[in-house]
Amino acid sequence: MSDLRIVADENIPFVQEAFGAFGAVQLKTGRALGAADVREADVLLVRSVTRVDAGLLDGSGVRFVGSATIGTDHVDQDYLRRRGIAFAHAPGSNATSVVEYVLAALLHLAVTTGEALRGKTVGVVGCGNVGSRLAARLPALGARVLVNDPPLAERAEGAGEVRPFVPLPHLLAEADVVSLHVPLERTGLHPTFHLLGTEELAHMKSGDWLINTARGPVVSNEALRHALKAAQIGAAVLDVWEDEPTPDPALLHRVALGTPHIAGYSFDGKVQGTIQLYDAFLDHFGLPRRWRPEVALAPTPEDHLTLDAPDPALPETAYLHALVRQMYDVADDDARLRLLLSRPPEEHAAYFTHLRKTYPRRRTFARHHLLAAVPAAYHGAVEKGLLLREG
Repeated sequence: MSDLRIVADENIPFVQEAFGAFGAVQLKTGRALGAADVREADVLLVRSVTRVDAGLLDGSGVRFVGSATIGTDHVDQDYLRRRGIAFAHAPGSNATSVVEYVLAALLHLAVTTGEALRGKTVGVVGCGNVGSRLAARLPALGARVLVNDPPLAERAEGAGEVRPFVPLPHLLAEADVVSLHVPLERTGLHPTFHLLGTEELAHMKSGDWLINTARGPVVSNEALRHALKAAQIGAAVLDVWEDEPTPDPALLHRVALGTPHIAGYSFDGKVQGTIQLYDAFLDHFGLPRRWRPEVALAPTPEDHLTLDAPDPALPETAYLHALVRQMYDVADDDARLRLLLSRPPEEHAAYFTHLRKTYPRRRTFARHHLLAAVPAAYHGAVEKGLLLREG
């Protein structure tokens, strides 16, 4: 089969190389993709900015939809099932990338506030692909971890398993840091729309940090803006925003770090998303493998995978931050997004989208290595927390 008509978001890496052997690949801007673009298509490949529902697909010949994302709240899966349209997405593909973003943000906040990360209690809300990985790595950095995930807690209770889940109010009151990793659910038994609003933010302590890399509406941006203005919480890191791609300028001004929905945008994570769609596509249509993703993932000279050794006399948090910022400096992404504040409002959406489309190449931590020896006291944090190679 080599005559499939494939429409794909232009921001899916290597989509032409992977799928081009099986038909014509038309690249489209994800936010602008409309019904006329897919009317004659057999295959549709999207990212989270494209709403996939009856409005897009009614009258089309699409037989397979793939989303190169962890989340699926932009896809009406009930509609796809009714139409008999196969669906695949990429759970876990960029989970490590999001975890590394959170670690970089935590170390940045710790250094800029003069606090140590070791000894803090981090509340992880949502223990799926991202939250579970984050919870597994934080203890190596000296953090105590609390976890909240009502659906998983109910399943564990039903299976007679003892799992260390805590209620959300308990987590909010006890944690020094709250990191959100839940899907956006507006209905059902466990809705997450405005999971944190005015009442919930009031449960947090005045010096606490809040990190949201899930979906913008999981936090009431208005309530958060007021909480930051009143110093109810210490700092917020937002990678996701209500009303994307037009984040609230007043909120952007108040957050400690603001980025344009790129936490999962490591090069390795994005390519892994393409790989997972490619495998599902081949399986659905019964096609042979022709693309070699290992070639796409091979290091290039621009990757700079060898790290300079920080001063071994640095305190642990500063030492780890000095390592991490060589691999990924979250402050650079924050600085780029803050330029939005100097632009007229009518340009905000285009600029936010531009930052995502032109995002710099960023490799996962495990691709890097440090030629110098790590101080013995910090070895566990580097090896198990950052997953960084020595030698």
